[in-house]
Amino acid sequence: MYNGLFITHSLLRYFVLASLIVVIVKALLGLAKKQPYGKWDNILGLYLFIFTHMQLLIGLILYFISPFVKFGSETMSDKITRYWTVEHLTGMVIAILFITLARTTSKRMTNDAAKHRRMFIFNTIACVIIIGTIVMSGRGLL
Repeated sequence: MYNGLFITHSLLRYFVLASLIVVIVKALLGLAKKQPYGKWDNILGLYLFIFTHMQLLIGLILYFISPFVKFGSETMSDKITRYWTVEHLTGMVIAILFITLARTTSKRMTNDAAKHRRMFIFNTIACVIIIGTIVMSGRGLL
């Protein structure tokens, strides 16, 4: 079970990163060109929301069954154990929070420019947090 979830979690990150970049670029273009917040903007934001929450659910299951997550006196002193037990989870949950807030708050807005701005700013912050957290692992981005 662990291997299947781990592979799924590893592959799903590419969907999350790709959809995150597409949403950021689309929001920036919509803002720059003063385009209406249309059907495709909503659909792309929805897919990003779905991918990130799928990633969160799989990640939470992995968190509790992973051999890398350990709670004890050595957790914070060992760089690798600290990363998988604390830093990865914290960074990714904060990023998913920004992605969720971008989608849920922009849906209630009536101004198209404000929707594009919210999607751009919040998702860019999430992207920076995700990339930073991945790089912290020392394994590289891809």
